[in-house]
Amino acid sequence: MILAAQAATNLAFDPGVAPAEGGLPGLSVLKQVVSSINLFAVIATVGALCVAGVVWAWGHHSGSHGAEQKGKQGAMVSAGVALLLGAANGLVAFFSALGTQVK
Repeated sequence: MILAAQAATNLAFDPGVAPAEGGLPGLSVLKQVVSSINLFAVIATVGALCVAGVVWAWGHHSGSHGAEQKGKQGAMVSAGVALLLGAANGLVAFFSALGTQVK
């Protein structure tokens, strides 16, 4: 029983680590790289949405229900990806702030 209490105390130890701006060289370059990746992902998502719309329309007009379903699915997935890409900063900031409240 004493060992379990000691293990719980060790788990509750606060190492005092927190995110610090400017702690490493190249942080601004890393931010630019991640922003560029996000931009490429947004552009790719727009392309995927266009392709999904074409597949949806082609499937509808040709009577191919499978292609129509895949087009709808692609449009919904593209919309979800666009939502996640746009909300990435807010989601990370929200959960990071939420994580700091854990004691």
